[in-house]
Amino acid sequence: MSKKMIDGLSRWVRDDWKSSPIRFSVEIFAWFLTIACSVTMSLTVPNPPLLVLYPIWIVACMMYCWAAWTRRSSGMVANYLLLTTIDSVGLIRMVLPL
Repeated sequence: MSKKMIDGLSRWVRDDWKSSPIRFSVEIFAWFLTIACSVTMSLTVPNPPLLVLYPIWIVACMMYCWAAWTRRSSGMVANYLLLTTIDSVGLIRMVLPL
């Protein structure tokens, strides 16, 4: 990666922080949660603790959805609303089998 690219990325992150420190922090925390879920899933296959992971994943999706809303990003809001819905249905089906 060139110095120009690194400087541009660094500037972009600083600008994002300055524009909304709360949103930036929420997005970083949601990112941490989703990475933690993915790592846990990969380390515990074939029997991941879905009853633990699903709620964490859903909360992270809702955090991302809020952040996308504050950025006025329609596509990302739609994406995270759909993921939240799909995963909530999955969690409900797991807890209350039909």
